[in-house]
Parts: sequence; structure tokens; C-alpha cells
Amino acid sequence: MKETKGLQIPFMDDAKKSELKSAVEALLFASGEPLSIYELSNHLDEKSKTIELIIQEMMDAYEKVQTRGIKLISIKGKYQLVTKGENAEYIQKLLKKNKRQSLSQASIESLAIISYKQPITRIDIDEIRGVKSESALQRLIEKDLIKEVGRLEVPGRPILYGTTDEFLRQFDLRDLKDLPSLDLFGQDDDEVTSVENENNEKYYDVDEEKTINNLE
Repeated sequence: MKETKGLQIPFMDDAKKSELKSAVEALLFASGEPLSIYELSNHLDEKSKTIELIIQEMMDAYEKVQTRGIKLISIKGKYQLVTKGENAEYIQKLLKKNKRQSLSQASIESLAIISYKQPITRIDIDEIRGVKSESALQRLIEKDLIKEVGRLEVPGRPILYGTTDEFLRQFDLRDLKDLPSLDLFGQDDDEVTSVENENNEKYYDVDEEKTINNLE
């Protein structure tokens, strides 16, 4: 981001500015993935320059309050809310207790696809989800829920992903045969939710219709 400290957001009262900051914070929190200025401005129907200045003010505010447990950072031109390093010990205890609670929607979708379609490449996962899955896959690897199981023998030899024994333990499965059959899933969210409840949450709450359809 270019230097913006000291610049004022033009033609915007304090109430509107506070509303925008709240909306940006909510989007970053809900996303779980880094978002660009363009993505934020597009979702909020605001000019990119306005969002850029809002982001800078937010970053300054987070830095000033030392008692906050999270901070706003920039990663390759995108922005993300992350926890502070000094809280890592407490977070690790929480995630170790229940890894499923710490998974983002993107990670849950990617994990569901891998569990049913393995071995599978990242490109194939992206095609099923309709968006890039690189960050989600990295998180799943870090949590020992997926691993590299080989390489596809085509030009470039892309990595093939599969689930781990830790995946089976976390979701109370003896083996992959215990996964609910995709034939059980209907076309609407109510049916998916019903099957999920019947299987004691062994299915991973992938409620996006496109993802379910593409798995079949």
C-alpha cells in the first residue's frame, strides 16, 4: 500500500466512516482469507481509494491498542485479520482440542472434496469449488488433515492430495468407507443438513449446492 498516513477520506462524515470500518472488519473476519482492496471495494460498492484509506486507519488503530489479540496485516497486496504471535500458545491449545472448530468454510469445502475424490490435484479442487484453494489446502496440511500422496504423471507433475489418519480420528471414522454416500444428498440445504445430523457431523457442512453437485 502507498503511504496514506495523514491523508483524510474526502466528503465522509464520522458515522459513515465508522460504518465502513465495521463492514471492512466484518468482511475480513468472515472471509478467513486475505482480501484485496478491489475485492473489498467491490463488496462495499465504494471507491478503491476510499477503502485503501479506511484500511490504513484501521491498521493504525490496531497498532495503537496493545491489548487487542488480533491485528490487521498486509500480505502481497491483500489484507487479513490475524491473531498476535504472543497468543499462539493459547490458540494452539484450542485448536488441538477441536480442530474442526478452527476450519474456515473454504477449508471445510476443500476437505470434503478431497475426502470423496482423493487422490486429487489442487487444480481439480479449484474447478469443483470455482475458486482458488491454495490457502485452504495449506491450512489443512498444517492441521495434519491432508497430505501429499503422490504426483499425477502429466506435464508439471502436480501434487495429489489425500486425507490422513488424523482426519479419520478427528471425524470419528474407522476408514474412508464410513463416509456418508453422496447418493444420500439431495439438491437443497435442508437435505444436506438432515444427512449431516444423522451421521453425527461426520459430513463437513459443505452446504454450497455447486460443491455438492460437482462431487457427484
